[in-house]
Amino acid sequence: MQYMLLIAANEAEEQQIPDAEMMQVIAAYGAYSEALMQAGVLVSGERLRESTSATTVRVREGKTMVLDGPYAEAKEQLGGFYIIDVADLDAAMHWAARCPGAAYGSIEVRPVWPSENMPGDECTAAA
Repeated sequence: MQYMLLIAANEAEEQQIPDAEMMQVIAAYGAYSEALMQAGVLVSGERLRESTSATTVRVREGKTMVLDGPYAEAKEQLGGFYIIDVADLDAAMHWAARCPGAAYGSIEVRPVWPSENMPGDECTAAA
């Protein structure tokens, strides 16, 4: 089963991390990504730019509203994700706990809900 590990952290606090320590964090993410690959569970993963570069689009009563930045004010912002394919929630939580971001932010573990008849979704379309 596929799970998305959503990595959230406080961007303001991250900016205060000294360069030498940040290099250690980056190295830890490299090792973590390598471990996911070696275990054969990594489907995909990416970092995200800062939340200040986000654009939020909403449609209400037929009108499109575009807002700069994230819509919700929060202490933690989404900074990246991994999609992993593991046997069950326990395995996904194990990998989430190993993620470097768990030490200073949070990792939300959410099952992927496959869409039927989506392009590239041959498994669910054939079922």
